[in-house]
Amino acid sequence: MEHITLFISTYIKMFFVLAPFFVMTMFLALTKDMPAQRQKKIALRVTLAVVIICITLFFFGDTIFAIFGITLDSFRIGAGALLFLSAVELVRGTKTAVKPDLEGDISVVPLAIPITVGPATTGALLILGAQMKGVTALAVGTAALVAAILSLGTLLYLAPKVEKIIGGIGLSIMTKITGLVLAALSAQIIFTGVKNFLS
Repeated sequence: MEHITLFISTYIKMFFVLAPFFVMTMFLALTKDMPAQRQKKIALRVTLAVVIICITLFFFGDTIFAIFGITLDSFRIGAGALLFLSAVELVRGTKTAVKPDLEGDISVVPLAIPITVGPATTGALLILGAQMKGVTALAVGTAALVAAILSLGTLLYLAPKVEKIIGGIGLSIMTKITGLVLAALSAQIIFTGVKNFLS
């Protein structure tokens, strides 16, 4: 039961940290003039790139903290603040990305980095990975992370159909709801960091 709770908790956190509806909006904007087949191919490449990047960050959080001499709680405070700023941008609708040269492959840059895995997401991944104690917890956390990324990948793969169903306004509303959830999550991360830092 404990592992199921950990899986669900990590999945929900990572799903919202990845800001899937914002990513889908940017994906549609950057691929709107492409054939459907190329859109789907890019969606698959983005998913694969995000899986590799996220798992790398998830597993090496402790090592990175040790190298730079940073405590987990101090990083919680900094990453929480960064996540909060990202949440505010989502709620206000001011989070944007620079439009690249569409002649090249856009699946890794900018779609995987920095649109999907930006500074705030990186911080959250490092914290979540460092919090996982034991092989079983790490395995469950990894499975939940991969499941969240695959959910994002499914949204990107079906992005044109999803847009038709919920429309541009629906996407905007879902992005703002994501921002609100991220704001609450960032506040919890900061509170935990401050509490542990002072105790």
